[in-house]
Amino acid sequence: NDYSMFGVTYGVNLSRVTWNPRQNQDLLVIPMNIGISYTKYGKMFGYMPYFGFQAGIFYTKDAYQFKYNEEYDYTYTIEGAEKAIIDVVEVPILFQFHYDMWNFKIMAQVGPYAGYRLGIQRFAGENGSVSKRYEHDFTPTDRRFDYGIKGGAGLGFVFDPVEFHIMLNYKHALSSLYEPDHYSQYYYRFAYPMNFVLSAGIHVQLTKRTGKTNAQLKKMAKEMVYGN
Repeated sequence: NDYSMFGVTYGVNLSRVTWNPRQNQDLLVIPMNIGISYTKYGKMFGYMPYFGFQAGIFYTKDAYQFKYNEEYDYTYTIEGAEKAIIDVVEVPILFQFHYDMWNFKIMAQVGPYAGYRLGIQRFAGENGSVSKRYEHDFTPTDRRFDYGIKGGAGLGFVFDPVEFHIMLNYKHALSSLYEPDHYSQYYYRFAYPMNFVLSAGIHVQLTKRTGKTNAQLKKMAKEMVYGN
């Protein structure tokens, strides 16, 4: 199936952060992951019809919230905040595998993304104390540039020339939220955001969906071997 699509997607994030050293935390539900994408399907090496790529731009949010540590009777904070929500714009480039049927398709995709952290909102909670200066602003040791990997799988419902896609993706940042020596030059700390993203999208076919069914391909192969 050689064709291209333009799509609009909205999703919900299940957000947390991979901490080193490890910290107690909650999983946050953030209903903000919206973007546009361009998808191009084509044959790999001229004859494998199951591949394509997708590029887009998305506005989303990363988030974390520390949990009370009963063993040590405290709640960890960063800049006095027990919770933070970070606005991010990201550009993924994903390689996609798809298996098409008449009105249905199965998809899997993976690839890198690059992004930029636009803003942050910190919440003190019961035990924190955030300074006014950094309540809505980054510190000099915070990292703004974001990059990582993204991948997932989903289903598509095809009603030419419109398709409805439901996807579950996993996104893992490889850029820490802050410089590792921000707390101490001797003891490094890292924080890598991660999200599960459940999304739904509407995609409009820009070119006609063309191709041959398995039965047609088998018939062609038989004719090539045995003749008409």
